[in-house]
Amino acid sequence: MSLLFKHLRIHQIFGANTDVGKTILTSALVRASASMGHSVQYLKPVSTGPMSDADDERVLLLAGKYRSRVNSKCLFRFDDPVSPHLAARRAIEIGGVERTVPTDDAFVHAVASHVRDCATRVGESNHMYVETAGGVHSPTLSGTTQLDSYRPLFLPTILIGDSRLGGISSTIASYEAMMLRGYIVDAVLLFRDEYYRNWEYLSPYFGERGVPVMSVEPPPERHPNATTDASLTETYYSDIVPSSGDGPIFDVVRHLDACHTRRISNLDTMPRRTLDTIWWPFVQHGHVQHEADVNVIDSAWGDFFSVYNGKRSARDVPAIPDSSSTSRTPPAPSSRAASLLEPQFDGSASWWTQALGHAHPALTLAAARAAGRYGHVMFPEASHLPALRLAERLVHEGPGRGWAARAFFSDDGSTGMEVAIKMALRAFAKRNTGENGRGRRKDLGVLGLKGSYHGDTIGAMDACASEGVYTCEWHDAKGFWLDPPTVSIQKGRAVVSLPQAIASETEDGAAEVATVSLAWTYNVEERLKSPLAATYRVYVERTLRTLQERGAPTIAALVLEPLVMGAGGMVFVDPLFQRVLIDAVRASPAPASASASPRSPAEWSGLPVIFDEVFVGLYRLGLPTTHHLLGTTPDISVHAKILTGGLVPLAATLASDSIFRAFLGDDKADALLHGHSYTAYPVGCEVANETLDIADRLAESGAWANARARWNVPEPASEQARRCSVWSFWDPEFVNAVSRMDRVAEVMALGTVLSIKIKDGAAGYQSHSARALLESIRAAVQDGHSLSPAPGGSPFGIHYRTLGNVAYFMLSLNTPADVVSTVEKRVWAALRAS
Repeated sequence: MSLLFKHLRIHQIFGANTDVGKTILTSALVRASASMGHSVQYLKPVSTGPMSDADDERVLLLAGKYRSRVNSKCLFRFDDPVSPHLAARRAIEIGGVERTVPTDDAFVHAVASHVRDCATRVGESNHMYVETAGGVHSPTLSGTTQLDSYRPLFLPTILIGDSRLGGISSTIASYEAMMLRGYIVDAVLLFRDEYYRNWEYLSPYFGERGVPVMSVEPPPERHPNATTDASLTETYYSDIVPSSGDGPIFDVVRHLDACHTRRISNLDTMPRRTLDTIWWPFVQHGHVQHEADVNVIDSAWGDFFSVYNGKRSARDVPAIPDSSSTSRTPPAPSSRAASLLEPQFDGSASWWTQALGHAHPALTLAAARAAGRYGHVMFPEASHLPALRLAERLVHEGPGRGWAARAFFSDDGSTGMEVAIKMALRAFAKRNTGENGRGRRKDLGVLGLKGSYHGDTIGAMDACASEGVYTCEWHDAKGFWLDPPTVSIQKGRAVVSLPQAIASETEDGAAEVATVSLAWTYNVEERLKSPLAATYRVYVERTLRTLQERGAPTIAALVLEPLVMGAGGMVFVDPLFQRVLIDAVRASPAPASASASPRSPAEWSGLPVIFDEVFVGLYRLGLPTTHHLLGTTPDISVHAKILTGGLVPLAATLASDSIFRAFLGDDKADALLHGHSYTAYPVGCEVANETLDIADRLAESGAWANARARWNVPEPASEQARRCSVWSFWDPEFVNAVSRMDRVAEVMALGTVLSIKIKDGAAGYQSHSARALLESIRAAVQDGHSLSPAPGGSPFGIHYRTLGNVAYFMLSLNTPADVVSTVEKRVWAALRAS
């Protein structure tokens, strides 16, 4: 991840094209830095072409009398003067020697390791320049373009502009490509060509964007006589890097120093400014008093944040237990050679939103594509391609396939649930008019499960029980909530835990029922024949009769988080219970006030059923949707979070045709009068389409097949098996081992989700036991002498969230297996040390 040192100012140099003078101008910067008394580190990660033309050697030569202050290095060298990816391939083809082309990860690790070595060796006040090859999109060794390959390092940059014909366009295009990937461009530098005069146009263009443009005279033409050429070259560098210390090159160096100082100062002041200004969600500010408690995120890439550690001292960093249960304390972040930025694994997938990792280039390009074409456009009685394509995909190919007819767009999961509840209650009210005839009914409530959570807007809150912490003064819980049986792994066994009300109905009254296996537990169709299913039916049907006899509020919809209730404590509900509940609700007799008109089999029956798949849908649990496993479809479902890959907010509420028709009529007041200013936001819709494309490809990947195989899902899996099989990216041996630990009550893992419940007499949301037990994993710690799997190989900490005595961890759909393994080892060590 990003590397930042107080004593070593680093800039990466990109070119707007090949042959724009990148090495010439980099050499000038190196020479200027050295002439100002700085030690200078020059790095050319990849060099192609004969050694006589090697940039790392040429930079040393052009440093002149300041050469002793310059260290130069090339990491990967190839003889062919072609693009690096081709040079690497041809080296294998021509040489006939088995040679492995470095992956992007290995390449970034090599660059980052060299940077760290330099930071360790050098003294105070040093400069480092990392020169790339060709243009910004020239491929690296693997074939990935440079902008994407180097992005995990997130080094501040200098763009060498093109002074030739067409150079204005290539320079601006390069800059925009860098901006799309979040790069910091501190300066643009180019030759002062008096004929094309590109600098005249580019100076005000970049000036409006806060980026200074510096131009210098171009070098003389190469002279055929080597001695004369060397003399002319030295004269040229003496002119643009004069001993007086004046001129554009020195202005650039001083500006880069100022940028470096400003960046560190900004990071250093952010904690206090945040404490003084920001009101966080779900945080008791009385518990966050110190600047070191503020997690300052400088950037993010893949599964990792890059966080500022400058406010931490050695005493703030806990000793980290290793696999042998001994303790060691990592170097204090304040030590001179330590980076002020360190990687931190995003253990909650940024509140369950991340699907493909942070700053995924395909998603940022999709966002730019839609922003450039549409910006935002209003949606009533309108259409645009991103929204239409997404609606058609969700309804006809995605989670709505086979039952949904319409898609309604809103802002986020909570607002999507507001829409769903309005749909369901209107559909019920239209069929069941009540005592007020055709008037709007105000006596309706919902049926749900205790511990459910559907968002923080008032309507969504009212669909949840009033117990717990997700409440407020205006919250008026409307409905009834059943205490559900749950599934977990305890001491290596799959167990169904029954609430007392259901356990008392069983033959032996036991509160825990051991099952054949986890796979069998989620085989709902098979378990429908079991005695426990009969017990569930008796309990549910009796409860429904009692509710109908009781009257107010009239139960008008069933609202469920299928399989897992997330914010309620990562509660894995027995899928058999949810299936029995849905079947019973749909078979329940209609109220006396119900319309007697005949209904088609396609219409909803009993009560409208809402699936809140905001958290669990779209592969979060390894399944494209939950209704395949449950063996029944909803009438309404809600999707968000993963939907846009964690880049922008968007929600989609899907509805069956019978729900949609409840709003049809001649009176506008009968329409669904609900909407958001950013309904069907084109940027969100385009990003969602791109996300779903990538997610579907990942579902067919070898990495997913390997994960399924570890959980004994046979390959090649049938379409039905892929829709219904339970498996996880977390290793089953790790899950079982953790479930046997003394401090652990139970564990569960599905898809990307891992939940660990800690034994705690004061269990509940307000418990701090899980957080206290795992606090050590927040610190970055080196695993022996090996590089970590974080981008760049630096030791990384783990950012995670807890729900009382439950700690949960979440992956992206493409988290590398070595990252998962390292997180497992850290969690295991912390739990064992407790």
